[in-house]
Amino acid sequence: MASIGVPAYAASFLEERKMPMRFTWIACEPNCRGWVGAVGVVTGDTVKDFDEFARDRELAGTTVVLDSSGGSVNDAITLGKRWRKMGLLTTVGTTIELQAASGLKPAVAPQAYCESMCVFLLLAGKTRFVPDEAHVRVHQIWMGDRADDPRAATYTAQDLMIVERDIGRLAKYTFDMGGAGDLLLLSLNVPPWEDLHELSAEELLTTHLVTTHDVAAVLPAAKPDVPMASLPPKTVQDRFVSMIEEKVPVASSMPPLAMPKATKTAEASGPTGGAVGSPAK
Repeated sequence: MASIGVPAYAASFLEERKMPMRFTWIACEPNCRGWVGAVGVVTGDTVKDFDEFARDRELAGTTVVLDSSGGSVNDAITLGKRWRKMGLLTTVGTTIELQAASGLKPAVAPQAYCESMCVFLLLAGKTRFVPDEAHVRVHQIWMGDRADDPRAATYTAQDLMIVERDIGRLAKYTFDMGGAGDLLLLSLNVPPWEDLHELSAEELLTTHLVTTHDVAAVLPAAKPDVPMASLPPKTVQDRFVSMIEEKVPVASSMPPLAMPKATKTAEASGPTGGAVGSPAK
């Protein structure tokens, strides 16, 4: 097993999750084909960053391993459509290195989070696997510049139009990707001042987020040792200590990067796609 203690493991990925989404190619030949690590928050630059990452790579049929707290609604929808067109597969996890007789080898640890708009990126996979140890959590989208105290904030008719417009876009995307209405229902029932709702094993099935219970369907191995690792249980309930400072320029759905009782989300855009207000902090 990896010589990585749980506190060190959590601290390492905490910093990455606070940053804009980063894509990494993980090569593991000859044991497996390799996979794409996608860690962080979806921003207005994420689609461009992925296009640059994918430009010189043959990624058709490759698996994306997600560890993300959400981000921009419209950019996540655009990215998810890219992934489905490419025939990508999706799962939840974090890439670590295990000590083997021949040296360090990459593996996927299932103790990871896919929250808010990350859940809809997970839905983009042609085949989707969620390990038992992973946390898949949902909530409503909201105006991020009023997320510190959403019940005390004021809202205009234009604000309502923005949110309803993006809920419509999200609904169409969900059905286009093969998701069920239950996914929207569970998400839209959770306001930003309540804890995120963690999907149960049954809900992962009824929402159509999971299409297989076989890890080898998304991380196939040429040899018997499929690279899905297992780590000791986490010693804390959540790994998030502060809100992302990167501005998310369009309608967004991002859960708290703090303790579970936090209520911060990301921001929504104006009708022309420009940013409205300041980012949630």
